[in-house]
Amino acid sequence: MRNALLVSLTALAACQKPSPSPRPSAAPRVGPENGSVLVVGGGQQGPEIFAKFIELAGGPDALIVEVPTAGGDSIDVSTVGRGLRAAGAKNVVVYHTTSKAVADADSFVARIAGARGVWFGGGRHYRLVNAYSGTKSERAFAAVLARGGVVGGSSAGASILASYLIRGAPSNDNRIMNHPEYLTGFGYLRNTAIDQHVVARERLPDLHDSLIVRRRDLLAISEDEGTAWVVRGDTAELMGRGKGFVYNARELTDPGRPFLTLLPGDRFDLGARRVLSRAASTSRLDGAFLDALFGSYGNGVRGGLAVLVARDGKVLLNRAYGVALPPRFTPETAVPLFRLGRMGGVLSASLTPDSSGRITPAVIRRVLGTGGMQRTRYDSVSGDWTANVDDLDRFELGRVPVRPGARDSYTPPAPFSIDTVNGRVRHAVYGTEDGMRGAWVRYPAERLVIMVLSNDSTADARAMAAQLSERVLEPRR
Repeated sequence: MRNALLVSLTALAACQKPSPSPRPSAAPRVGPENGSVLVVGGGQQGPEIFAKFIELAGGPDALIVEVPTAGGDSIDVSTVGRGLRAAGAKNVVVYHTTSKAVADADSFVARIAGARGVWFGGGRHYRLVNAYSGTKSERAFAAVLARGGVVGGSSAGASILASYLIRGAPSNDNRIMNHPEYLTGFGYLRNTAIDQHVVARERLPDLHDSLIVRRRDLLAISEDEGTAWVVRGDTAELMGRGKGFVYNARELTDPGRPFLTLLPGDRFDLGARRVLSRAASTSRLDGAFLDALFGSYGNGVRGGLAVLVARDGKVLLNRAYGVALPPRFTPETAVPLFRLGRMGGVLSASLTPDSSGRITPAVIRRVLGTGGMQRTRYDSVSGDWTANVDDLDRFELGRVPVRPGARDSYTPPAPFSIDTVNGRVRHAVYGTEDGMRGAWVRYPAERLVIMVLSNDSTADARAMAAQLSERVLEPRR
């Protein structure tokens, strides 16, 4: 009964229109007055994120500074900037020192005069503080924003962008949330704390338990791996391969959770602390339609169901039905794992045996690394895959990254079938030959992907996917 109530509350919250935000003030309260800030949750980020960073810096010819200092002894200078260069950046400079004296030297700072972008890599936050805090280098980083450029980073390089620094302790134990000598970040987002890796490493309660309960004045945001907040002024839009979370928002949290969840394509006003818009509001996937289609799964008797619908990089629907609240606030769509059946053949098509013809653990890890899948499993004896819709979406984006204006030219492997529905090319594979249990459907020209997973052998996933696609693609009447 409790689970059914939570499901109905979640559905109600998803269907409500965002609360109207007050008109933005002349000066942002949280974000930069000029330029942009890009906050990434660590892990594997796709070329779409680097492409957005390059765009915000002014284009491929802009001078971009990559700061790998947080990586410590793990830094391989030859690989620094590889992601930016692969996404088209032509002028990337490595900027690294462990000495504050060097960071304060005019000759060192002169190397980045006129830079339009600064990217902070991952590692341990305290190394960035020890090397750059209070130096001319730190002032040079801030000057990039002042002249309209972009400052961003991933993992530790994301947390340092906030004014309040968490997990900054000078040790390798990043479970320490607050260290008295390392509480101040570089402050590109004011009165804010930032966490990362939060779903992959089950960190979602940490901001609430260690900080928000005693600092109601602070805005705290976090994001999963491969996911980015793009901030201009006080407006933040989510993009990438996962979810974002806001603590101390000025509206209702998710049922049973101390935060508000946002999906790629959603926009949030950091100053007013309210949702500006939801990507879902642009579709016709309203509560009545979804209740009619999936409501019978809400009580869990039929074994649970999860669904994801994304178009052009924006997530229109990401919901689980009949799944109990997981521990540590892990999203229901990330658990449990469903048997993929025939759909697992899509993942198996990426398994490349080693020279002896064996499917080794290393081979499996390479497939799981596609898009940064977090919980998917492969049974090397049976050849069966189990996964969740979030991981399948990561795999999808790892194979077919969504870049603005780019055409989806992906040729799907078997067991995908290719046909035409209402004049639209469709790629489709289902859990069983007759279309039951699960569906993975793509409309490449429309950049639409639909995924349905269930434990119900009677679930007509083919029909569910067809109704979802019709609802998204057909115009309102």
